[in-house]
Amino acid sequence: MSEQADGQNPDHRQAGPTVVRMLVGAQLRRLRENGHITREEAGEAIRASHSKISRLELGRTGFKQRDVADLLTLYGVVDDDERAPLLALAAEANRPGWWHAYGDVVPPWFDAFLGLEQAASLIRGYEVQFVPELLQTEEYARALIRPACVGAPESEVERRVALRMGRRRLLTRPEPATLWTVVDEAVLRRPIGGPRVLRDQLRHLTEIVELGHVTLQVMPFSSGAAAAATGPATILRFPEGELPDLVYLEQLTGALYLDKVADVERYWHVMNRLGIEAEQPAATTALLHRLIKEI
Repeated sequence: MSEQADGQNPDHRQAGPTVVRMLVGAQLRRLRENGHITREEAGEAIRASHSKISRLELGRTGFKQRDVADLLTLYGVVDDDERAPLLALAAEANRPGWWHAYGDVVPPWFDAFLGLEQAASLIRGYEVQFVPELLQTEEYARALIRPACVGAPESEVERRVALRMGRRRLLTRPEPATLWTVVDEAVLRRPIGGPRVLRDQLRHLTEIVELGHVTLQVMPFSSGAAAAATGPATILRFPEGELPDLVYLEQLTGALYLDKVADVERYWHVMNRLGIEAEQPAATTALLHRLIKEI
């Protein structure tokens, strides 16, 4: 699989408001720049400041239909057939994503990632401790989540598990995302939840890699410096021309979102190197079967 691998275009309704706002904002920015109109001039047209135009174009605030309509008029988009798609998309940007029903267990810094993840056409990742969340079984996820929620009621644990299971649907929906991930060998050997839970998790991995759009590779203990090149990281790629690639780095109480070209290119380089030095998919599947027999 090459760095340029791409999945099918996802339905924007799967993406949630964060990504849809970014898409609308990017289109408005292109229209403004093509018309050689300044942010100050655009702001005057909607009775706002140039800073609000900046926030709109970055997808950091919601859209009022009147504002979008006035901006389209300013930008010379006056034909109803041309205006309708963007106005409809702007309306969609104000509707919550399916995961907003779990808002009580989703921190603000993670909410944005959920929308981006749902909109991605390609997800590449590297994990050194646990099975990637999109590939976890329900029991494996529960075994990870429960210790992290010390003192929380069981109902909260179950809501977190349900959210994680809901995220997995992007791999089985009609137009699924492409997932390519490398995991450290320790991930496959760490007895999360005990032998039975781990065995079932490994079996799940052998089944899900049979999907043509899911690739799993293991970085063996025998590998050299490549495994230490980076910590856990995720790169999201979106349908061509919509949004730039994004690197997501999760921390204990927050996350970093890297979108500068130089940063993203560096992570692509590391991911490609990991993909070359890790066991290839067929060898990884063989290892999974051996580990299942050993447990």
